[in-house]
Amino acid sequence: MNMILSSVLERYPSLIGCKGSIQEACDAFVACFKNKNKVLICGNGGSAADSEHISAELLKGFCNHRKLSGELRTRLGSELADQLQGSLPAIPLANFTSLVSAYANDCNPTMVYAQLTLGLGQPGDILLAISTSGNAKNVIAAAQVARAKDMKIIALTGQTGGNLKSFSDITICVPETVTYKVQELHLPVYHALCLMVESAIFG
Repeated sequence: MNMILSSVLERYPSLIGCKGSIQEACDAFVACFKNKNKVLICGNGGSAADSEHISAELLKGFCNHRKLSGELRTRLGSELADQLQGSLPAIPLANFTSLVSAYANDCNPTMVYAQLTLGLGQPGDILLAISTSGNAKNVIAAAQVARAKDMKIIALTGQTGGNLKSFSDITICVPETVTYKVQELHLPVYHALCLMVESAIFG
């Protein structure tokens, strides 16, 4: 078992049942980034905040400084390159404030994430869909668009997986049903994923 994942499961033994899906999600992220694709992330409320948190861990060094090297470093020059870090493209969809508010006002607010997935998603990208119940209609709509665009869908949900589970390629169902308790377990899951991905890509 991956040492990072093993450590997380020691600290959060209730997540042992998620071991396989977490590893599968990690492998999908690594393949996505190595193929020069990106991750779109969506959720509501606390899960929207988690979307931003996850993107922050991927867009800069998390526990590894990720020093730039090779041709890019040469083209940037040492002075600039030394102040930058290797970055993995991850976009939190809730942060498109102008588009989100305009679409909610002018169109169907349930379709905001679906519209953003339509505009930003490409084949080979991943949609990380976060819903504590698994039944968020706007997140499910985004997953439907992602599937139509040949993206991979990874769902981070609560115990049952809800309706989102049927639209997902990989579903991580943490063993809680109450919203805040689900969110408390989502944190170690996505921290583990970010650490595992960082280790696999940057060493």
